Amino acid sequence: MTETTDTRLEQLLDRQQRDELESLILNASNAEVIHAIAELDSDQRGERLLLVSPQAGARLLEQLPPIQALQVVDEVPAGQAAAVVDLLPSDLQADLLGQMQADAAEEVLELMQPEEAADARALRGYEETSAGGLMVREFLQYPDEWTVEQVVNDLREKSEEYRDYQIQYAYVHANQGQLLGVLRLRDLLLQPRDTQLSQIMIPSPLSVSSDMNLEETHGFFQQHHFLGVPVVDDTGALIGVLQRSDVDQAWIEQQDRSFLRRQGIVSGEEIRSMPLWVRSRGRLAWLSLNIVLNLLAAAIISNFENTLAAVIALAAFLPIISDMSGCSGNQAVAVSIRELMLGIAKPSDALRVWFSEVSVGAINGVVVGCLLGAIAWIWKGNVTLGLVVGFALALNTLIAVSIGGVVPLLLRKLGRDPAVASGPLLTTITDMCGFFLVLSLASVFVEQLKM
Repeated sequence: MTETTDTRLEQLLDRQQRDELESLILNASNAEVIHAIAELDSDQRGERLLLVSPQAGARLLEQLPPIQALQVVDEVPAGQAAAVVDLLPSDLQADLLGQMQADAAEEVLELMQPEEAADARALRGYEETSAGGLMVREFLQYPDEWTVEQVVNDLREKSEEYRDYQIQYAYVHANQGQLLGVLRLRDLLLQPRDTQLSQIMIPSPLSVSSDMNLEETHGFFQQHHFLGVPVVDDTGALIGVLQRSDVDQAWIEQQDRSFLRRQGIVSGEEIRSMPLWVRSRGRLAWLSLNIVLNLLAAAIISNFENTLAAVIALAAFLPIISDMSGCSGNQAVAVSIRELMLGIAKPSDALRVWFSEVSVGAINGVVVGCLLGAIAWIWKGNVTLGLVVGFALALNTLIAVSIGGVVPLLLRKLGRDPAVASGPLLTTITDMCGFFLVLSLASVFVEQLKM
């Protein structure tokens, strides 16, 4: 199916068939459109947006991943980009403009509708993944002294404007803009026409502040099964609505970026349609750092060359101890990051977290150390070898869970991404400690190990 869409897309571009091209964009699945765009040359991506109407272009950008949407917008004139961006939801406008070069973004803003541009500028002032950065400005709000009849008339008169709003509730505010209540549309329709909104609204609704970060908003929706929640500023004024779907999407994208960074994709945003030199440069930065980190571990091994030469069996157990300790440490990292995201743990809880991890690490370290020690003893027939590798693994497990549990909290306190930075620190330290423990212990008992 995807291959058919790709082929059809190229044919329509070659023939400049605008109507059929728009129909393809509007009717094909998101997956098909995303794949078809990736298959196009860079000049064709821009050409596709130029051929279709702004409405179809906006639909296209809504379907694409942010980085792919940015590539498309970057390849068309500012006037065409402005006409399309005008029709996007306010949160997508802010995301897209925030990723563009400052000069290019300002040129597009200057050509947008004044009201749309003002909303986009306001949203760009917030952190991208904060409640303010993720909220939408398209929502229904009315003064508390309005009546049911006034609201119904407003909905009728502005039906075209409200058509694309994701409406579950309307919000009631005071004259100064402060949020007072939430109005269910069902309640609105079932009330006498002269009823004031203040009489039928749900007063003092839950809200979130505009500076609440992604982890906090994700935690909020985990605790409350709402489809959306009003966003207020420092004065309590209603400024937007945060939708669960947008928070969930941002959460998934953050996890994806963190995963890519852990795998050495430094930007966390690479796709294969990006310029070759950009992709290569981003990967090389990580690979170069890993050379340095691995040299540190190699230096420890080099200092014990005589021990390794005398007891060659140790070489078989070094990667096992390193890998097993790393697994234990990664388990601790995963739990700490999850607790940070859910608000269960804070950087100030480092001592409590460390004690909890050491307790688990002591039990698991003894168990896996005894297992590996027994295997070494049976395999090589040397009880001293079993004691050395077993004790080294048990102690290194303690070190690994201590690092894995505490380092994410310390990194968060320093303003660093714990999901990205914890991995390299954990791997390097557990490797070095594991090698050092095994080889230094082996050096003490080298004579017994030769037997």
